[in-house]
Amino acid sequence: MATENGDFAALADAIADAALAVPGVQGLHGGAFDEIATALPGRRIKGLRLDRDGCAVHVVAEWDADIPQAAAAIRAALAPLTGGRTVSVTVEDVGEPENGDRT
Repeated sequence: MATENGDFAALADAIADAALAVPGVQGLHGGAFDEIATALPGRRIKGLRLDRDGCAVHVVAEWDADIPQAAAAIRAALAPLTGGRTVSVTVEDVGEPENGDRT
């Protein structure tokens, strides 16, 4: 883990951005009570829990996403950033379809 708050914040931001850039990910999700978060000076990144040993990412998948494929892509995208930490991915929700068609 980075020892400087700025380095840790930059790492957390990079991890969140990488997760959000994965196809099939609509957003990050803080859990039922917004308990999944990384605290940074003056703010929190909901949907990301980053500590010395692990990285947990909780996401909202897009309606038509292949969820196992998206989860694998998130793990692959985060691996170079997480410094050997275990990466776990939880799909908390699935977003609404853009056109309202649920078939």
